[in-house]
Amino acid sequence: MYRPEVETKDEDSDMPDMIIVGGGYVGLAAAVAVKQAAPHLSVEVIEAAPAGVWRNDPRASAIIAAATRMFEVFGLWDEIEPEAQPINRMIVTDSKTGDPVRPLFLTFDGAIEDGRPFAHMIPNTAMVGALLGACERLGISVRNGVRATEFSAGSASAKLMLSDGETLEARLVVACDGVRSKLRDMAGIKTVKWQYGQSGIVTTVEHERPHEGTAEEHFLPAGPFAILPLKGNRSSLVWTERTEDADRLVASDDLVFEDELERRFGHKLGALKVVGKKQAFPLGLTLARAFVAPRLALAGDAAHGIHPISGQGLNLGFKDVAALAETVVEADRLGLDIGALDVLDRYQTWRRFDTFRMGVTTDVLNRLFSNDFGPLRVLRDMGLGVVDRIPALKSYFISEAAGTSGPAPRLLAGQVL
Repeated sequence: MYRPEVETKDEDSDMPDMIIVGGGYVGLAAAVAVKQAAPHLSVEVIEAAPAGVWRNDPRASAIIAAATRMFEVFGLWDEIEPEAQPINRMIVTDSKTGDPVRPLFLTFDGAIEDGRPFAHMIPNTAMVGALLGACERLGISVRNGVRATEFSAGSASAKLMLSDGETLEARLVVACDGVRSKLRDMAGIKTVKWQYGQSGIVTTVEHERPHEGTAEEHFLPAGPFAILPLKGNRSSLVWTERTEDADRLVASDDLVFEDELERRFGHKLGALKVVGKKQAFPLGLTLARAFVAPRLALAGDAAHGIHPISGQGLNLGFKDVAALAETVVEADRLGLDIGALDVLDRYQTWRRFDTFRMGVTTDVLNRLFSNDFGPLRVLRDMGLGVVDRIPALKSYFISEAAGTSGPAPRLLAGQVL
């Protein structure tokens, strides 16, 4: 529920400068980024899930090189790195599900200019644990088990009504509450969205032989099947299927699931065993028509939800974090109102084009590769082959994937705000 005006807050009140709604990776990273650079700003995080839910997330995420630089600035990379698996090589194939041989159409070496891998696979437990520890050390309040039920904005502050009956007020509210953001809806921000009729199955498998840090993406008729290396002889899967098939597979017993998995995974890493929880998530494209409103900024999936075909979803959120933190901290240092719309417009301008471009790219790639139309397959395989034979093009694509091409917010370049 949104009301356009609230009474202004007394200057000597103890209201926080910024409230972040959503205590996942993006929300916690935004809190750490702002508080570390501007310790005098008071920052609070509100999370609807009970305490411990994010700490026990069994999944893993692909984190690009630019995001690891941000974690270095936070002083958290040394804590996270022992759990992180470098992606040393990436291979891409295009085939039918039952094909006995899958020719390699495109390969990437994982290193970028400074010798670091273009991405790491990081268990979500390690990442959120490090971020929560940083919040505690910086004095950032993280409240669990409460959600925002009303939002209203005025000339000097915004109000949040919480599910426990409490009302909070701040100069700036940041919505990091996911692709179905309630806060975005309460602020009246519209979205462009559609569903693909696909779901992404996520789980972890053990295999007999080492993966040697190789990530694979097999383009299959139902959608991409990604194999992402973890520490030890384990891999994380992001397996795209038509929604009805994904639901059936997740509900099946392990024997049926592993048999279908083996048809897609192959035998080169030996026998497979599912060791993680099987989960399926509906896939679609959601783009917010605006990233800001009076006293409000959207970040992460609240601003954009994209197909996982490029592995960039969470990393887009970290780019939001870096851009928003830089915008807020610089405005504060200039004596400006951090929640003023003209200040927030800089953040929106910075992030909207990149987000739109990535949304369109993933949408086109998914439509191009998630089918079994023969002539189209010939054309797309020719295109992959051309890219594979031009080193300059491959270097461009790998730097784009790593987030190191072109100008970037300072945190993503490893620079202190």
